Amino acid sequence: MKVIGLTGSIGMGKSTVASMFAALRVPVFDADAEVHRLQGPGGRALAMIEAAFPGTTGPDGLDRQALGKAVFGRPADLKRLEAIMHPMVAAAQSAFLARARRGRTSFVILDIPLLFEGSGWKHVDGIITVSAPARVQRARVLRRPGMTEARFLAIRAAQVPDRQKRARSDFIIETGRGKRVTLRAVRRLAACLSVHGVRYCRQCVKSSSTRKRRA
Repeated sequence: MKVIGLTGSIGMGKSTVASMFAALRVPVFDADAEVHRLQGPGGRALAMIEAAFPGTTGPDGLDRQALGKAVFGRPADLKRLEAIMHPMVAAAQSAFLARARRGRTSFVILDIPLLFEGSGWKHVDGIITVSAPARVQRARVLRRPGMTEARFLAIRAAQVPDRQKRARSDFIIETGRGKRVTLRAVRRLAACLSVHGVRYCRQCVKSSSTRKRRA
């Protein structure tokens, strides 16, 4: 079984691509969704977060605004939060991979937004970066409720630049030309990965713009 990392900067369409793979019955582990489960009502992380940052949780789960204030600009506190969350997410990911191996699937997707920002890229067999032109990215992000130009620029500055992600990836899915075009690319890539894994596929290269790393 091959483990494929899926990543992309803010506003690039990574979540849409992940949902397309899932619709094709490819097992997908969503790291962000797992974090929300752990921090939601009754989540396993709540007690530890409350102990470390009093007043940041309640009956409805994590108060993200309160926690943001508690850790913003405080690297030591951010590391404390990461020390709580990372082992729990890693355990959930390991359980996901074990289930997939028992199911004898050919490949799985790990949807990890900060794949290159952390060490996740070291632990996958191949990497897909979801990308779009900068103007498309900006327009998408600024449509989000509460988003400002300054906040968008700050988030983007904290992420590995798109051009670097593209250069370090095995496959690139472009999302700037509409969902139908994106879906076709996802279907082609899913079919290729099912048969060839991450090996170079000349036939797929002829029919797709995605890059392939030679074996």
